[in-house]
Amino acid sequence: VIGCGRGDEGLSDEGFEYRVCDVAEESQVLPLMRHIGKAYGRLDAVLNCAALASMNHTLLTPVSSVEKMLRANVTGTFLVSREAAKLMRKRKFGRIVNVSSAVVPLRLSGEAGYLASKGAVQVLSQVMARELAEFGITVNVVAPGPTDTDMIRGVPKPKIDELTQQFFNKRLTTREDIANVVLFLLRKESGGVNGQVI
Repeated sequence: VIGCGRGDEGLSDEGFEYRVCDVAEESQVLPLMRHIGKAYGRLDAVLNCAALASMNHTLLTPVSSVEKMLRANVTGTFLVSREAAKLMRKRKFGRIVNVSSAVVPLRLSGEAGYLASKGAVQVLSQVMARELAEFGITVNVVAPGPTDTDMIRGVPKPKIDELTQQFFNKRLTTREDIANVVLFLLRKESGGVNGQVI
């Protein structure tokens, strides 16, 4: 398993390799993928979960915030998926799972830039699913509800409680919930599932 992030230090564990890479920068994604191809000779699956969020009313949102979100959330997903698919198609097999948000259809006030970027991830993924199917590559989306991560820790609890009430299970999504769906989509046996938003 290879993971990447913008920081110099990442998770260290047996069977896991951490590489510094800003997925929004093509000049950093290309060397990462070259390294994977040379060191391992294959790439079976990709999980694109890098994201930035900025919650502000449209009138108070600087364009720089929107540009950063689009670069991390959309451009990063596109770059990693494109380069991963180049490695995967050689073996006629691959799984790409991109992370969006269950909040996209709710069209919440104060989240125009973020939700636009996550909506773009869904459409991007579905078009890629159509284009890459001939190479045995599936592209699906996991769109979890609010999850206890650094991204929402600054949001007031009453707002989070109000948001969770809009979902069927009326609770925060757990990391285990997300991992369960991701692992299902990554399985070889899940080849019949493609272009879906779960």
